[in-house]
Amino acid sequence: QVQLVESGGGLVQPGGSLRLSCAASGSIFSTYAMGWYRQAPGKQRELVASIFSAGTTRYADSVKGRFTISRDNAKNTVYLQMNSLKPEDTAVYYCNARVAGLVYWGQGTQVTVSS
Repeated sequence: QVQLVESGGGLVQPGGSLRLSCAASGSIFSTYAMGWYRQAPGKQRELVASIFSAGTTRYADSVKGRFTISRDNAKNTVYLQMNSLKPEDTAVYYCNARVAGLVYWGQGTQVTVSS
């Protein structure tokens, strides 16, 4: 069982920045494939960014150049740095871990981009 706890969401003005964190349990975090997803009201959950155990990253086209995913294996934590935020980035952001064929989700953190 892997537990994921997100933090760092909030209200920010358009053009602003936020950094989300996701702390994971487990002694083999470095082997987890980690990702950030988001779900806006009335829309399906979508992949925002992912990072694999070797450090390879992948981004949705809508966030390329604005968001950066990273991980600190010593702290069992994955981050999502979000810059140049837009109102359409408003959503609940979920942390995701994939390990040994299983998928785990965090509880989500709300990000609201509004003036």
